[in-house]
Amino acid sequence: MTSSKSKTIQTMKPETAAKKLGVLLSATPAEFQAGVVSRDELNQLQATPPAWLADLRRNGPHPKQVVAAKLGVSISGLARGGITEPLTTAEIDALKAENPEWLERERSIQAEARKEALRLKQR
Repeated sequence: MTSSKSKTIQTMKPETAAKKLGVLLSATPAEFQAGVVSRDELNQLQATPPAWLADLRRNGPHPKQVVAAKLGVSISGLARGGITEPLTTAEIDALKAENPEWLERERSIQAEARKEALRLKQR
């Protein structure tokens, strides 16, 4: 005898969905912030992003994990460099062009950390 169970729809909070999409929740449309997002809706947003999502990914403002990745530093390195707020793509590009001392230092720290992680992984 088999029982037929209906499939439960997985949902997530807007904060979780925004993090998975790599965008800042406060920059998303109000309807996105107010509702819940199903796994299927998240997959659809990732596969065919609407204009607002494509624009956010392209221009920002970006969350700290995206800013850190674009600058090639850690999130802690951002904090040590005094970057505590979300940045737009233009602000990130300006920072790269300026290449302040803290950014060079944090990039070298990050590069060393990656080398060490690779060395340990190959053991």
